[in-house]
Amino acid sequence: MCRLSKNGQKALVTGGAGAIGCAIASGLLQKGYDVTIVVRAHHQGVATLDALAPDRGLPIAFEVCDLSLRREIEALSERWEGPLHVLINNAATCPRKKTHTSEGIEMQWATNVLGYFGMIKAFESALRCADTARIINVASYWAGGLNIKDPEFNHRSYDNDTAYRQAKQADRMLTRAFADRLSASHITVNSCHPGDVRSKLSGDLGFGGHESPRQGAATPLYLATDDAVAHVSGQYFAHLQPQRCGFSVDTHAVTKLHDLCESYDQSTD
Repeated sequence: MCRLSKNGQKALVTGGAGAIGCAIASGLLQKGYDVTIVVRAHHQGVATLDALAPDRGLPIAFEVCDLSLRREIEALSERWEGPLHVLINNAATCPRKKTHTSEGIEMQWATNVLGYFGMIKAFESALRCADTARIINVASYWAGGLNIKDPEFNHRSYDNDTAYRQAKQADRMLTRAFADRLSASHITVNSCHPGDVRSKLSGDLGFGGHESPRQGAATPLYLATDDAVAHVSGQYFAHLQPQRCGFSVDTHAVTKLHDLCESYDQSTD
């Protein structure tokens, strides 16, 4: 059992065992947050805690959850106690061959898009319980080519780069969708490009990476904690600066994407 944080603020970081996720968690700990990371496997959680808090004296814990599965996201939210002040959707996958979840959904779409959507929906009540709350969707400048009529590559050849780019476009658009829907609340929603960090995901895409995990975590941490952006919502950031997102200005397309993601929930009820 980890001790309580200094400021009483709770943060939840998905993809917490990855290079950027681990750096985000470390940064949040340094700022006094009570941090929970979400990992795919128990051993990943143990290894990450060993790296970040070897003496277990810091307020950090982990939860195991397959974010490609709606039922596991719902179970995770049911285990959560109390308010949630910061939700950072960071988990992503990029298999080189087309794969499906046990629910029959293409893996990238399920994890990188529906996982973000599901986490926001499932934790909305916990976020509303906080005095103020922030949602940060880790997206990418490497975005585009969303085919809303064929998001799972049922009618076109699967390419992991194409699937990744459309997922990151969708994440930026969903940021706008949720920012609009939560505009009357105290919850802000923003997305960002974290930086070019060498990781398993970048390797699966065939890229390298010239920035450190700490550099990659800087913009997500800025959006999660800095007073300068406390009331900013619906924006896309890179290198600590707001950027114009051409994908988010098409309100009709944003609404269609949100409705499509919501239809997956309805189809599995």
